[in-house]
Amino acid sequence: MGYIRFALRMLLLLTALVVCIPLYYIWRLLRLPNPWPRTFLKIAAFACGARVKIIGTPIRRDVFFISNHLSWVDIAILGGHSGTAFVSKEEIGNWPIIGWLCKLNDTVFISRSNRMGVAEQINQLRDALEETWAITIFPEGTTTDGSTLLPFKAPLLKVLELPPPGIMVQPIFLNYGENALEIGWTGDESAPSNAWRLLTRRSNFLVEVHFLDPFDPAHYSGRKEIAAEARRRIAKPLSASLGGKAIV
Repeated sequence: MGYIRFALRMLLLLTALVVCIPLYYIWRLLRLPNPWPRTFLKIAAFACGARVKIIGTPIRRDVFFISNHLSWVDIAILGGHSGTAFVSKEEIGNWPIIGWLCKLNDTVFISRSNRMGVAEQINQLRDALEETWAITIFPEGTTTDGSTLLPFKAPLLKVLELPPPGIMVQPIFLNYGENALEIGWTGDESAPSNAWRLLTRRSNFLVEVHFLDPFDPAHYSGRKEIAAEARRRIAKPLSASLGGKAIV
């Protein structure tokens, strides 16, 4: 049955690609606001079994989302339900198909090793904010099993030390509930292995997307304070979801 579920879900994904990609290029040629990356990601999240419940009100434009991170499916869920672009590590841009799809969604690829290119990367982030109106970063830098919140890495938030006019930061808490351990991509598990496990699951799963209260980054002295404030706001509902467990 796992093979059948995998085949059906892949068929839905491929059908979505066949429909959305030509429409994406037509809309781009006509220079119209392009809904097709968001449409595809929403279908992709559904195909993976995600049933999304939105809690709170997402800011629609001029926003920098900061979210906890459990799985690659986070991207499909957030992109499909908010239209955001993403910040990603550089090597993902070179992955077959996945890298190409990321570029269609205006992903900003950041090199962790190229410290000399920080200014250029900041300019890329600013351009992406102007182009897509919303961009998401996962500042933990890796995925977890949903039972903890890793320290936030502040360097990429340098773009907010002198924030573009009107930009707000909105933290997001992704809550997979009792399915977090199974959905989370942790340890030495490979991406194909995690994808196989997710696409062959017997049942769907609920994920709550909590759009938390936004704040103005201009009211904070720098990226470290912005990262700390975002982490504090995400840690609070995470702790509540774990029965009051303290999040260090």
